[in-house]
Amino acid sequence: MVAIKAHEAARALQRLDPRIALLLFYGPDTGLVSERAKAAATGAVADPDDPFLLVKLEGDIVAADPARLADEASTIGMFGGRRAIWLRPSSKNLAPAVEAALASQTGDSLIVVEAGDLNKSAPLRMLCERSPKALAVPCYPDDGKALGAVIDDDFRAAGIAVSREARAVLLESLGGDRLATRSEIEKVLLFAYGKNELSADDLEEILSDVSALRTDNLVDAAFSGDGARADAAYQRLLREGTHPSVILGAILRHALALLPLSIDVESGRAASSVVESWRGLNFKRKPAVQAHLGAFTPAILRGLIEKLQDAILQTRRLADLAEPITARVILDISRRARASKR
Repeated sequence: MVAIKAHEAARALQRLDPRIALLLFYGPDTGLVSERAKAAATGAVADPDDPFLLVKLEGDIVAADPARLADEASTIGMFGGRRAIWLRPSSKNLAPAVEAALASQTGDSLIVVEAGDLNKSAPLRMLCERSPKALAVPCYPDDGKALGAVIDDDFRAAGIAVSREARAVLLESLGGDRLATRSEIEKVLLFAYGKNELSADDLEEILSDVSALRTDNLVDAAFSGDGARADAAYQRLLREGTHPSVILGAILRHALALLPLSIDVESGRAASSVVESWRGLNFKRKPAVQAHLGAFTPAILRGLIEKLQDAILQTRRLADLAEPITARVILDISRRARASKR
């Protein structure tokens, strides 16, 4: 049985047991799931651009044909070398396919599986935690130490020092999702290009400049029932090159973050008190989030989360319809918020 804690993940991946033939990445931080899966899959092969060495499969396809994963894992590369099979997320049950692959002779292949937030009784998670050939890696939002390491590593790579005050501001405003954190740091580094050190004053100016590029405005507008402002923010993000699935991901992360808070509110805690427990939430957004908790109950949020997950899958399957699918979801959220207020 190979089950690890979230804080053990980085070390376990650095010292991966050679007997491990499958890595399962799961958890609420979809950005971290994606980042770790990509690093594991590309790092396992000599040439990540070689489609014969790095095979990418959609989860829905494998779920419909469970034997496909075992066949790929047992295939030997034409010119030798280790292979990796990177399995993307699916809303369907992947346990049968994974079980068949683990039971077969995987040779020198590494299977990398991306999954969502699996509970302890999820068949896929249970299967991987019980198998000596698999490693289930939980991916949860960064705590202060992990987030600080991400900030330090990215600034060090860019050759820019960051003052203690600026670092503290970043620690306060980032977190919740690794992909979003990387994106925000990249924006800061882009605007700080040419500087030797980033001060707190520099950061304040930069954050005010890039605020229009962030999805926070869209998310807050939609969950507050302001459909017109949400749509305007959506159209601007599209013009700036943001893909609809990225926007849906930001909305999904917000809904996932609201869910446990809404449960606390339903149990009797004051919304103002509950909001303070959201680590990394910018103080300027706290009034909006408090209003969101007044409009969205746990039951509504659970239904919305399911709808958002389905919409994200739809944007991947139907790329030409990604923009209208996302626009419809944003409109539906705004309508729901307005209805709750009434």
